[in-house]
Parts: sequence; structure tokens; C-alpha cells
Amino acid sequence: MVKKEELAKKGKGFISEFKAFILRGNVMDMAIGVIIGGAFQGIVSALTEDFINPLINGLGGAEVGGTIKIYGGQVIKYGDFITAVINFVIMAFVLFLLLKFVNKVMTVGKKAKEEEKAEITKSDEVVLLEEIRDLLKKSK
Repeated sequence: MVKKEELAKKGKGFISEFKAFILRGNVMDMAIGVIIGGAFQGIVSALTEDFINPLINGLGGAEVGGTIKIYGGQVIKYGDFITAVINFVIMAFVLFLLLKFVNKVMTVGKKAKEEEKAEITKSDEVVLLEEIRDLLKKSK
């Protein structure tokens, strides 16, 4: 039979492990990203429904919010689907640009460090010459 102390110890270990997972920077960053993404989705939806769809309706003469009636009084809302596709493309494009920007910013710092390391790193010839010099000094 398992003792209560052992169960309490296992429970505390699990809870502390869960706390460590939740408080890790990546999880918090992801949570903030999801919240901002949800808010940004509202902006993209408003842009699509209030700006892009009326432009398509005005230019093409077709209503983006259209439906097709099928049997039994059911309808297929193809306009809503087109709107969702437009929203997806806009969101994907903005996320692509954002990731490109973040990757560019991240590589700026790395390039400077790599250049410093390249300056510090000696070529094989220089290392060999320094060893020869040190050996000559020892032999005198």
C-alpha cells in the first residue's frame, strides 16, 4: 500500500514541474501571441468584411456574401467561405512578414558575434608559426 507521504511528494513534484513548464518564457510568449492573434483576427475580419468584400462586390458585380439553396431548405454559404479564405491569406501574409522581420532582427546580433569570433580565431598558419616561435624560445 502506498503511503500518504509518498503520494504527497509525487503530487508536489508534479505541481512544481507544471509550474516550471508554465512559467517558462516560451509558454508565456506563446500565450501572449495567441491573445494578440485573436485581437488581430478581429481587425483582419473587419478589413475583409467592411473593405475588401464591398470592393469585390462593386468591381465584379458578384456578392461575396452569397448563398446557394439546396434541397430541404439548406443553403451553402460560399460567400462566408470566400471571406474566411481571404482572412486566412491576409493573416498568413502578415505572420510571414512578422516572422521574416523577427528572423532578420535575430540574425543581426548573431552576425556581429560571428564577426568578432572570426577576428579572434587565428588561422592554422598563424597557430603553427606561434608554436614554432615558442619552441625556438625554449631551445635558446
